Amino acid sequence: MKETLLKRNGLLLFLFFILSMTSLAQVPFHRGVNLTGWFQTPSARQIQFTKYTKKDFQNIKSLGCDVIRLPISLHDMANGSPAYILDPLFLNFLDKAVDWAEELQLHLILDNHTFDPIAPTDPAIGSILVKVWKQMAHHFKDRSNYIYYEILNEPHGITDAVWSPIQQSAIEAIRTEDTKHFIVVGPADYNSYNNLKNLPTYADTKLIYTFHFYDPFIFTHQGASWVEPSMVPLAGVPFPYNASTFPAVPSSLKGSWVEGAMNDYKNIGTVNKIKEWINLVVDFKNQRNVPVFCGELGVLINNSNNTDRAAWYKAVHSYLNEKAIPWTAWDYQGGFGLFKKGSNELFDNDLNVPLLQALEFNVPPQTIYVKKPKTSGFMMYDDYVGEGILQTSYQVAGELDYYATSKPYNGKYTIYWTGVEQYSAIGFDFIQDVDLSLLKEQDTLKFWARGNSPSAKFDVRFIDTKTGANDRPWRMGKTIDNTFAAWDGAWHHIQIPLKTLEEKGAWDNTFFNPEGKFDWASIDRFEIVAEHQPLTGIEFSFDDVQISGKDIVTGVEITAVAFKLQVYPNPMINSSTIVYQLPNSGVTTITVYNSLGQKIKVLNDEFQQAGHHEIDWNGYDYKNQLVSEGIYLVRIQSNRSSNTTKLIVGSTN
Repeated sequence: MKETLLKRNGLLLFLFFILSMTSLAQVPFHRGVNLTGWFQTPSARQIQFTKYTKKDFQNIKSLGCDVIRLPISLHDMANGSPAYILDPLFLNFLDKAVDWAEELQLHLILDNHTFDPIAPTDPAIGSILVKVWKQMAHHFKDRSNYIYYEILNEPHGITDAVWSPIQQSAIEAIRTEDTKHFIVVGPADYNSYNNLKNLPTYADTKLIYTFHFYDPFIFTHQGASWVEPSMVPLAGVPFPYNASTFPAVPSSLKGSWVEGAMNDYKNIGTVNKIKEWINLVVDFKNQRNVPVFCGELGVLINNSNNTDRAAWYKAVHSYLNEKAIPWTAWDYQGGFGLFKKGSNELFDNDLNVPLLQALEFNVPPQTIYVKKPKTSGFMMYDDYVGEGILQTSYQVAGELDYYATSKPYNGKYTIYWTGVEQYSAIGFDFIQDVDLSLLKEQDTLKFWARGNSPSAKFDVRFIDTKTGANDRPWRMGKTIDNTFAAWDGAWHHIQIPLKTLEEKGAWDNTFFNPEGKFDWASIDRFEIVAEHQPLTGIEFSFDDVQISGKDIVTGVEITAVAFKLQVYPNPMINSSTIVYQLPNSGVTTITVYNSLGQKIKVLNDEFQQAGHHEIDWNGYDYKNQLVSEGIYLVRIQSNRSSNTTKLIVGSTN
């Protein structure tokens, strides 16, 4: 009997050991996307925060995703050598993205994407990694388990023997601040699956091992300009291999590795070969008993056939799923994205349905986009560039800062502009062309401006859409000089009725005089331009740039007025709902304070459309701790208005 019990206990211990080891090899997420082109900027001040919003996170989750990999040019978010102190503005923006992910229960990988595909990784990069990751870990250490750190995307031009101890030093730096969160680590040679076996057996047990998958490369990267040699001339490579449709080798690629890969494509352009490559990862996972994750996979849209593209995604994701390997596709929007080629990448109109089906994503209903005339004004800048607008400024020298904090007219930030060359411009590019035909007779272009040089002037202008070879990008604008404002260092309100704007011709490789052809129904962008002089020694600031006037539907003048704010139930029972009505679209901040005026939690800080909104608060502070009983203040700010109400948190919460 005793021997039987010992055997039984031994078996239970063995099973427990096996289950424990198996759990180490599991990743708590399954599939998702890379959210590119957002935090991948040369500095924090060039991040366009409203490019993505909480709504985009919700859309991504609705596809069936449970993870977002967020590429960040992390080293560029710091002030450089020697300290590499992270910019507080960057951390402020990233905090909001983390807030959305946690609220929606989306796993979020903070990917250090300080990356040049051509330049080799510097062997001295370790000192930078230690500094930036120590700060990141300190900042996010109290965040939820939905947050992950990825040390460096695709180290290359550096051996695994050199890279592995560098990665180890970054792991150790993170662990001095944060022992809670998982760290994503990967091998050299662009995170190649072939190099996983070269990684050391790191002692840290909270690591996820990553690799990227883009094979066969001549299929996934046909049309790519950033590889060596350029594959822009390569087009029509099928998947799987089809001799009848296989293209000839472009003359510029003969004698290169591309020609060799094309000659071998009948062997490598198959589903079985894809499985063979992925099996290298499976072997690594099983031998090491560690969690693995495919951080990138995808096919460039440029020169690939969409049916073949979908077939590749189906083959890759199906086998990864079969082998329980989670993945994030590169990317959501962009050259490898989930949207139709050449579209405006609108979630309700432009998703690539065959591709979503191949990935077994949920496919939301798609409709044909119909441009409608604007019936009311809208904000182009109010702390942030407006939603649906991309900042596309151009300049060679000088300074342009969309987040200047020196005496903004309203809110947190203002646009600061100085030292730029003549013809430099602050650009607001409408993702969908804007139709102002119903507003041009009665609405007004309004903004606040201040300058320091009485003789300075600039142009404001709308540019319409060039529709064909015989059309031009016609301009409609106005020169703003000291007859509009004194440029005495004080803020001045500039108001220009749209009907008073003047035709300014067009630039289309050469200048064309006005011909009365400006199209108010199809406006591509709005610009503030140093048309007449360089801004040498001249400073300008701009705030609250908008089109406003009477609403076409209601006939009511659009102004910044106080708005309704209600909270119920009050006192709080488990949670309360904050209900508010915005008269104008704009960045809206909702903050909870305690009775001492200390900030407890920011519930919302993003661009919202005019109209009815609701948001819940469950009584937890920014540290995710339940607040004590007492009286709290809920304050809402939007445009130039604010309102505050009391909320009682009682013992029933």
